Amino acid sequence: MKKKYKIIFWILGIFLVFFFVANIFIGVYAPRIIEQQIQKNLKLKATLSKVSLSLPLTIILEKLEIGDLASIKKISFSPNLIALLFGKIVIHGLNIAEPVINLEQSADGKLNLPVLDQKNKAPAIYLTSLNLRDGKIIFTDKKILPGGFQVIVNRLNVKVAKVVFPITSLATNFNITAELLSHQSESFGKITFAGWLDYLAKDMDAELEVKELDLTKFSVYYGNFISNRKLSSARLDLISNFKAKNNALQIITKLNLSNLVYAQDQQPAQPLELDLTKNALDLFTDSKGNLNLEFNIDTLMNNPSLSQEKIKKMILKAAMKNLSHQSPQQLIDKVATVIDQYKGKELGKELKAIFGQ
Repeated sequence: MKKKYKIIFWILGIFLVFFFVANIFIGVYAPRIIEQQIQKNLKLKATLSKVSLSLPLTIILEKLEIGDLASIKKISFSPNLIALLFGKIVIHGLNIAEPVINLEQSADGKLNLPVLDQKNKAPAIYLTSLNLRDGKIIFTDKKILPGGFQVIVNRLNVKVAKVVFPITSLATNFNITAELLSHQSESFGKITFAGWLDYLAKDMDAELEVKELDLTKFSVYYGNFISNRKLSSARLDLISNFKAKNNALQIITKLNLSNLVYAQDQQPAQPLELDLTKNALDLFTDSKGNLNLEFNIDTLMNNPSLSQEKIKKMILKAAMKNLSHQSPQQLIDKVATVIDQYKGKELGKELKAIFGQ
């Protein structure tokens, strides 16, 4: 019995010595090796403050900076040694703390993301789980505005893990939360996306929720697509259910626009052509000024497609349902008001007279 304990003691001692030596070796040489590999593959200068090991076998990277593209406070993961023997890189428990990503789109529409050379193609990495905590993505778009339009995805938290049961399932659970900030660090919306995905089978069941989104913050993108008049206030709340089976993806969406307020000094310089899509907010809002839409999108999971023309048709089809909750007199007044604004007051009066007979 004593001999048995003695053997265990020696094995444990050898392991601790090996671990101690490996920790010193990694701490001295690993940062430089990792920096060189990043610079070689991404063509960006990289600096890494520290690399260390912790028991049972976790590699920890601290204060990684990759050019102006990214900075990460801490990364930790546990490699699968058995998989390495078979030439596979399998990582358990990848944890990323406080990453900051700076994305920029140039005037010609190019993102500042590095492109790997075919010769330096990175090996496939298999993750069993991912936990990203308190991340930030700063997106600056110089294509839409010369000075750059900026949106910040703040407090980004991502959890991804394989479905436990059944064991044979390849589905993955995920949960993503974030808030949106303006360039002035003003919060204007929250996003949650959670569910499960089996990408190989092209199956999915997830829900996307957008809460308290100030739609006017994106006016540089939609322009007069939803209204001929400039909006000074518009709140968007949305719930979309993503359900896919064998690559056939259906997105069932409930959308609510509220707090609609138009800028007081925005009057068209000349009569504009009446467009039901651009005047949807004027024609289809309810008596409280809210617009509730419910619509379905049918597409392919591996090749999602949604054109602007298709969006227009969905908006009009969904908005028409709102008419059933409005009285005939309300419709007459709204149509006449819209035509007064864009076609001249006389035509508006005539239309109102026709409907009033």
